[in-house]
Amino acid sequence: MADANTQPGAGGEEPTRRDFLYVATGSFAAVGATFAVWPLVAQMNPDASTRALASTEVDISNVVEGQGITIMWRGKPVFIRHRTAAEIEEARAVPVDQLPDPLARNANIAPDAGAEDINRAASDTEKWLVVVGVCTHLGCVPLANQGDFGGWFCPCHGSHYDIAGRIRRGPAPENLPVPQLEFLSDTRIRIG
Repeated sequence: MADANTQPGAGGEEPTRRDFLYVATGSFAAVGATFAVWPLVAQMNPDASTRALASTEVDISNVVEGQGITIMWRGKPVFIRHRTAAEIEEARAVPVDQLPDPLARNANIAPDAGAEDINRAASDTEKWLVVVGVCTHLGCVPLANQGDFGGWFCPCHGSHYDIAGRIRRGPAPENLPVPQLEFLSDTRIRIG
């Protein structure tokens, strides 16, 4: 005689109301857990204001030779300097083996590139130097056109940077980093 829970010829048990309730409860719990966890995961995404600062465009048409400007990018100052021919020659004349940090620290080229002036300047034009203006010692903001090498000087602990943003004297362990950048035209730079 056939069992009450078995269909004749089906070869298995028929689902019961209890099976349906288990599946429905499990599905409801999974959907609920997803909705509960989603805000926790979503909060780890960058804020909209941070994403808006991921890159910035700068008009450099009014920056005359020998002048520098400071802009804010990702909450940090960025120094943009229009270097003179004399400043470029002075930076080229420094032997890399005399530098405390022999690496370029340029996000646009290979990480192991040397700190020669050509590797520190913006691509295709040596007259523009773009560096993140945060001292690599303790995160202070160096002062422009000061120090023993005519570049930047961090008065907090005495780090001296040259006109190529390379550390020359003081406790800072690294050169000022060159951010990812692109020249959109002769007068416009995109940073980031």
